[in-house]
Amino acid sequence: MRQPFGVILAGGQATRMGGGDKGLRVLGGQTLLARVEARLAPQVDQLALNANGDPARFSSMGLPVIKDSIAGFAGPLAGVLAGLDWAASHGADTIVTAAADTPFFPCDLVPQLLLASEGMTHPLVLAATPDAKRGTARHPTFGLWPVALRDDLRAALEGGLRKVVLWTQEHGGREALFPQEEAFFNVNTPEDLAHAETML
Repeated sequence: MRQPFGVILAGGQATRMGGGDKGLRVLGGQTLLARVEARLAPQVDQLALNANGDPARFSSMGLPVIKDSIAGFAGPLAGVLAGLDWAASHGADTIVTAAADTPFFPCDLVPQLLLASEGMTHPLVLAATPDAKRGTARHPTFGLWPVALRDDLRAALEGGLRKVVLWTQEHGGREALFPQEEAFFNVNTPEDLAHAETML
């Protein structure tokens, strides 16, 4: 399998942060987006940013900005679909997604997702961490997604599907287990941003 393309998901509305772009909030002198890009770029072939609205606000990053093709903020799956369409136009087979508000995700994210996908016709794997109550907790914005299923995903979204796990389970999706839950700590609120500063 060829190296996946990477897509940073930044299409949300950041309501708990007071609106605006969470990814442009500064953590330890760098934006969250810059931190996510620095971790994901070495692991993928090409990298793009999924965001809606005026793409000019991200011009300093030098990344292609792709917007959702499904209207009305349809959630992370709409960003995945946008990424799959972009990757397909460049001849890629798979993408790996990472959330723009999760600056500490593992530096071996992509290798572990690929390892978990071995033998799958359509590689579809979500990152997961141990969870005392549920066994594992899935992190649906961190996954390996096959370009071959993009039209199926489009139809599901147009039919009203919004829950990532419902779609991945339908297609035999797997989990890649990462040992450190804190690696997927995401910044949703000003309090989370303050906590992330202590994590640095």
